[in-house]
Amino acid sequence: MQRRGFTLVEVLVASVIGAVLAFIAWPSYQGQLRRAARNEAIETLQRAQLAQERHRAAYGVYSAQLRALGLATTTPGGRYTLALETRGAEGYRLHAHAMADGGQQADGGCTTISVEVRQGFATLGPEGRCWNR
Repeated sequence: MQRRGFTLVEVLVASVIGAVLAFIAWPSYQGQLRRAARNEAIETLQRAQLAQERHRAAYGVYSAQLRALGLATTTPGGRYTLALETRGAEGYRLHAHAMADGGQQADGGCTTISVEVRQGFATLGPEGRCWNR
């Protein structure tokens, strides 16, 4: 009589191969999740930048308060806190800082993403990689 099925050794070998592949792929997967979550900060900074331009068009100056722009101090998903610094009448700087409990602290050099506007020209920081470019 011929037996069908897998031996214990075959099952163990397949399990070990699966575990090794998962161990290798996990850091890449986590990196992709952090990169996707970074979009939350990018979109919020872009919305804030547009709101600043609308405020300047209406009042002649950039706003010094997030509330005046209709923005909260955290991003919608709660992974970043926002900060606004004015640079006189001709500019401002917006920061999105990764919160300690949001999982973005392990995002390498992109834990703080910023946009600085001076005389109408925007500078993205800290680097293009952080803006997924």
